[in-house]
Amino acid sequence: MGREAPVRLGLRVADVVGAAALYRGLGFQQVGSVPGPEGQTVMVILRRGDVQLLVDALTGLPFPDSERERQTKAGPRGLGVVVGLEVEDVDAVARYCRSAGCQITTEPADAPWGERYCECVDPYGYCWKFFRLLPQQYGDGLDAVHESWFGPADERNVADGTHR
Repeated sequence: MGREAPVRLGLRVADVVGAAALYRGLGFQQVGSVPGPEGQTVMVILRRGDVQLLVDALTGLPFPDSERERQTKAGPRGLGVVVGLEVEDVDAVARYCRSAGCQITTEPADAPWGERYCECVDPYGYCWKFFRLLPQQYGDGLDAVHESWFGPADERNVADGTHR
């Protein structure tokens, strides 16, 4: 596999082969796989830049039957976590995700904090945010986020909570 990825993300799914195919369509390259005792694929290792994605089976792995394992199987998987990836063409990725059975939760849009983005939930329960930085950015974007969500910051510095 060469140099190890500095960022590793593991996703547990019911269909390892199907999920790996979906994620390859998002620009990940398959670099390995692990078959189970009956020959079924129980893990696929994918890579995209500095991110290594481990797609693991919900069942069939040699882990002990623990409370965490039971909770993972029961789901919901990925609740509260969003995987963000920078892409060249947000609209094209949104079209791909829709055609692959993902639920688009935020249609492609230009955000006031300086990015074009969309969000979706994949068929395996994981939320993804795909973004491209816009050419014009304003500061670090925190004031724009605050204003977009809550209205003007009225002399408060959103970044560190101090007054200007």
